[in-house]
Amino acid sequence: MRFGVNYTPSQGWFHSWLDLDHAAIARDFAQIAGLGLDHVRIFPLWPIVQPNRTLVRSAALREIREVVDLAGEAGLDVEVDAIQGHLSSFDFLPSWLATWHDRNMFTSPDVVGSLADYVRAVSSSVADAPNLLGVSVGNEVNQFAARPHPHPHEAAPAQVTHWLDAMIGAAREGLGGAAPAAGVTHSMYDASWYDDRQPFLPDHAAELGDLTVTHSWVFNGAAQRHGPLGSGSVRHAEYLLRLSAAWHRDPDRRLWLQEVGAPTNVVPVDDAPEFVERTVRNAATVPGLWGITWWCSHDVAGSLADFPPLEYDLGLLTSDGEVKPTGRRFAELAERRDELVPTTGPGPALVLDDSDPATYRAQLGPGGSFFEAWNAAASETGAGPRVVLRSRLAEGLDLDARGIVELRPVAVAAPEPIDVLHPAVTPTPAL
Repeated sequence: MRFGVNYTPSQGWFHSWLDLDHAAIARDFAQIAGLGLDHVRIFPLWPIVQPNRTLVRSAALREIREVVDLAGEAGLDVEVDAIQGHLSSFDFLPSWLATWHDRNMFTSPDVVGSLADYVRAVSSSVADAPNLLGVSVGNEVNQFAARPHPHPHEAAPAQVTHWLDAMIGAAREGLGGAAPAAGVTHSMYDASWYDDRQPFLPDHAAELGDLTVTHSWVFNGAAQRHGPLGSGSVRHAEYLLRLSAAWHRDPDRRLWLQEVGAPTNVVPVDDAPEFVERTVRNAATVPGLWGITWWCSHDVAGSLADFPPLEYDLGLLTSDGEVKPTGRRFAELAERRDELVPTTGPGPALVLDDSDPATYRAQLGPGGSFFEAWNAAASETGAGPRVVLRSRLAEGLDLDARGIVELRPVAVAAPEPIDVLHPAVTPTPAL
């Protein structure tokens, strides 16, 4: 299993793309490699690379490749994200998509075509890098597609399918004949599983791209309801992975836990190393898990303003490069990764009633009937149960191929009201 980290530059955060300091980046990568990790995920800022709809800056593309090469010198493979998009509560939309040029990033034909050109160019710039792990369309772009974003670029699910097909196709064209280990992927934050307003659907994660990508954060009500080390918190990543796998038509499709972190607004600092340990060990029980990429490498420096408080303490290392207790624990798990084996024996599965496509997701999030039933079953058995969709059963799902020997229906109940806000700007709900 791959162990890596989402790379947050220690000097200047992602604003460092404005003025790259190769020595600082090389130092960061050496510190990451020193933890025994094997890859990083990098985030070139979209408006810097494509400041005009028909201009993709060749100098910016060269800089992306330089960062990939610097990682290679440290022995690290690299996942390159294209559309940034959104990072840590800040939106990075180019000026040609806003205000006087306001257009929909998912449905305007001119914008979709230009975005495809951008993704293709980024992919092409790194296609022959020997340490290229893969290319991702972007970081949680689904947060732009619906409320609670203050200015959503609304789209229907069919339009999202068209958009993702265009972006994934462009990335593959840019890669040419290259076949990196992680291929081409896209990522969504968990509202796509928990919020019925989202036009980005679980089907998109499970059917488009070369791996199914999962991002897990417990400040969405999970930790508030279950406590920092309760089942709903330390099994949240596992739950999302098993939920994602329920949409797989191919039982051997791979899963990537591409973002997971220990947010100190709901996980006290003293509990964070144990949260890391239990989260990783529980996630590793899921068959098909290809890798875990922690968020993030380095803390945001305290000199930078206006970040949500938790962002200043999410790193495995401080902004000065000191390894934190969470970093030591994650490094220990990476060193012992051969001990982390999936649970493949026969077991039960909870049946998710997805018969009403307009409302079924309300039961999946923290406080929803399915979420709570899954956690209760996990607590009873010591292992998280598998999940199957009622619609897949009707299609004749091969239960033997998934090791399922018992089906347990879950009674659907009206969930407690819960608004899945975007993670970094979500106020901490009262217990």
